[in-house]
Amino acid sequence: MDNQIRHYEDKLNHETDSWDLNEAIQNGENIIAIDARSAEAFTEEHIPGAMSLPHRTMNSETTSHLDRESLYVTYCDGIGCNASTKGALKMARLGFRVKELIGGLDWWKRDGYSTQKSEEGRSDPLPTSCG
Repeated sequence: MDNQIRHYEDKLNHETDSWDLNEAIQNGENIIAIDARSAEAFTEEHIPGAMSLPHRTMNSETTSHLDRESLYVTYCDGIGCNASTKGALKMARLGFRVKELIGGLDWWKRDGYSTQKSEEGRSDPLPTSCG
């Protein structure tokens, strides 16, 4: 039983879902969503209030301005994209408190939460690479 309890406690310490993230944002908690996909994907559509910080650009210089007291939640497209996992790992290695949003932007939208979208729209039917 102890192993099971530790497993689920660890899981909740490292992951969050869209409902919990939305509640934390609505309650004004010190939490910041990070879109770990490409800047292009962020521009096309993202969680309102999120910041764009592609996992490929995460380093001590690009994160030096970030508040070390905040909890950061990384996300990507969701299934089939692991930018949020790569971003969470990099943020943790840089010394930040971080969780990964399970289901990413896909489940955020499935749960009925709004997104911010580019005014320009896309000319092609293919999704933008998660980067």
